[in-house]
Amino acid sequence: MAILPILRYPDPRLRSPCRKVEVFDARLATLADDLAATMRAAPGIGITAAHVGVLERLTVIELDGPGSLRVYVNPQIEWFSPELQRHTEGSVSMPGMTDEVERPARIRLSYQDLSGGTHSEEADGLLSVCLQHEIDQLDGIFWIDRLSRLKRERLVKKYSKAKA
Repeated sequence: MAILPILRYPDPRLRSPCRKVEVFDARLATLADDLAATMRAAPGIGITAAHVGVLERLTVIELDGPGSLRVYVNPQIEWFSPELQRHTEGSVSMPGMTDEVERPARIRLSYQDLSGGTHSEEADGLLSVCLQHEIDQLDGIFWIDRLSRLKRERLVKKYSKAKA
């Protein structure tokens, strides 16, 4: 497993929608393993292929430490609950920056595994937040786009000062 370089905000590739994975092969499995290693090194609890400049619909999430890795290929949200929840979010592409984001409390999604098999899953709590966050990234929506304009501008200014 390789630790890949992570794109940093405001790299324009972080706002590019990712293409659907069509080939389920050893390259895809290796990319998923490399994403897991990169996420752990960052550290983070979720990462997409887009975070490392590969514009394909692949994300890995690990909420409960080693042994809890989840891999989602071509994930799509099919349903959002009307109830909302607030959670602090951040990104491996904007290290050290966090803010509260409001999202639906529960979702149902469809996705494929590394062999191309199709699955459906419901999620709530932190898993729901992470899936929505990472699927946004796959759609070219960076997490700060979910903040008010004022909060986003303050966070970007804070990040720019921290990088300098």
